[in-house]
Amino acid sequence: MTSIQWTEQTWNPTTGCDRISPGCDNCYALTMAKRLKGMGQAKYQTDGDTRTSGPGFGLAAHPDTLTEPLRWKKPRKVFVNSMSDLFHARVPREFLVRVFAVMAATPQHTYQILTKRPERAARILTDLCRCGTGHPPGEHFRSSMEWAATSHSPTYVPGLEHGIYHRSGWPLPNVWIGTSIENADYARRADALRETPAAVRFISAEPLLGAVPNLDLSDIDWLIVGGESGTGARPLEIGWVEDLLVNAAETATAPFVKQLGSVWARANNATDAKGGNPADWPANLRVREYPAAAPAAA
Repeated sequence: MTSIQWTEQTWNPTTGCDRISPGCDNCYALTMAKRLKGMGQAKYQTDGDTRTSGPGFGLAAHPDTLTEPLRWKKPRKVFVNSMSDLFHARVPREFLVRVFAVMAATPQHTYQILTKRPERAARILTDLCRCGTGHPPGEHFRSSMEWAATSHSPTYVPGLEHGIYHRSGWPLPNVWIGTSIENADYARRADALRETPAAVRFISAEPLLGAVPNLDLSDIDWLIVGGESGTGARPLEIGWVEDLLVNAAETATAPFVKQLGSVWARANNATDAKGGNPADWPANLRVREYPAAAPAAA
């Protein structure tokens, strides 16, 4: 289980990452990976580049974790890769196919994927036909998923049953894909997200480090907003959040205010050190909505 308010379970088929923008500066996962490496955790023994990553936080794929969701009988919301970025450049396409095959085989769960690399997500999942026969976008990726559910395949994931291609639509109706946008300089990530096939598209403005007046929320289903907490936390201004909520209302994007951050909490004598208790907030910020899931595609 997890303490992240907007999900219920975490699943990490890959671990490790590299910092690529200011929102990564105080990455909780990087700090946690160093601690887990020291504890001898097998998944965190690959070190990353000291300039962008750190001890135990080098990108690593974990095929042995792929079957975990097959054992979860009760439906749940699953945050995919709380300790990594599934669309990191060093995650092989073949491994992504296997992850998506597992998600297709477990439609009782809702999967939430958050990436700072939506351009790669759009490119891989759109998967434009290059074989000259005019396959629709995503067709080759879907075919590869079927291969991962075929027992004699070298990419077979144990426990998957043949026929995923015919049982699931595209985009997968139980997969939400989002991107992180921390300030105006990265609002462009929303454009790539709009190009990404997903039943639900969402933006995580956490940590929110500045106003984002140029953020286009059209065709974005969900907006998570949060301040930063922990060592070196940077401040959040209430006006930034208010502006995003107005933006979300204009586009019918469901808003979810997660927390206002530890700097705000200290300054306002909040009851929660991370500023995560809505009772402490201005009334107009007390919103925690979820998107209406999009219908399955044919």
